[in-house]
Amino acid sequence: MPAAARTVAYDILRKVDAGGFASDLLLSRAAALDSRDASLASEIVFGVLRYRAQLDYLIELYAQRRPKLDSEVRAALRMGIYQLRYLDRIPAHAAVADSVELVKRARKRSAAGLVNAVLRRVNRDPVRWPSREIELSCPEWLLARWERAYGAEAALGIARAALDEPRKDTRGGRTQDIGSQSIVPLLRLARGQTFLDLCAAPGNKTAQALESGVRAIACDRHHRRVAQLKSLTANLVVLDGARPLPFARAFERILVDVPCSGTGTLGRNPEIKWRLTPADLDRLPRLQAALLANARAALSPGGLLVYSTCSLEPEENEAVVAAVPPPLLLETMRRLPGRDPGDGFYAAVIKSQ
Repeated sequence: MPAAARTVAYDILRKVDAGGFASDLLLSRAAALDSRDASLASEIVFGVLRYRAQLDYLIELYAQRRPKLDSEVRAALRMGIYQLRYLDRIPAHAAVADSVELVKRARKRSAAGLVNAVLRRVNRDPVRWPSREIELSCPEWLLARWERAYGAEAALGIARAALDEPRKDTRGGRTQDIGSQSIVPLLRLARGQTFLDLCAAPGNKTAQALESGVRAIACDRHHRRVAQLKSLTANLVVLDGARPLPFARAFERILVDVPCSGTGTLGRNPEIKWRLTPADLDRLPRLQAALLANARAALSPGGLLVYSTCSLEPEENEAVVAAVPPPLLLETMRRLPGRDPGDGFYAAVIKSQ
């Protein structure tokens, strides 16, 4: 039987292919593993997702042709090549044998010979990548967008940062990226202020705001996500922030940390770069603009609102803020992976008139 870590990693990668999210799946599926196996499973899952374009090119290189592969077989080959070429201290025989067994376990026994043959050709010789899309393991359309928005050097920095394991930052005992921690201070919170967190789950920014002694209401659209906030505050509301808000009072401070493409978090959520499409960048800004407009309507005179995303895309940032008239824009902040520590973020501080 394949080792437990590789079995869990393979199953998670298959579920990611079907639309799941690696971080959530690892949290649930790797819980039963010991720490060493859980670490290996995580390394394989995230490594395969970060370097997917390189791995797919290497499959063809070592197969000496462009084989037509079922998704179950491709997943096993990606895993095997990643372990053999990108990781140290992995016994080659174990990586090869377990990849073969995983294919058999997936009822693709006829491909076992191909997997064995391809993986036995894997080496660590330098490779001349045929394009920057493959070398940086990032879709060309995203690279071109970042190049237009931020310049060639910054675009390369963003893509390269997405290949690295993200740093692990904490605040108040919760894991929270250092870039994420930079958003709440823009609200200039003070004890006793009324504070609305419109898209609060999983609660890191709510917890950070509560450190200031604000009177907080935390909202999200789904009961399951609101349940994640129960340990922080009893003032929880399930609502769709894209509809007019139900509150009779106005708030002195509002955070609108909107759902977004997440392109600033590709090191942490690498599946996004293979899943996102240009059409998403037409759809998301409509939702974001509705959230911002409804939040601004609930802001008290002289109050501050922060609109934020973990997106690098101007359509989700400057364009949304500009589309909700007439904002009194006090300041904006942008963090770029590869230039600034941590994930990428955009924030705009808006004052009511």
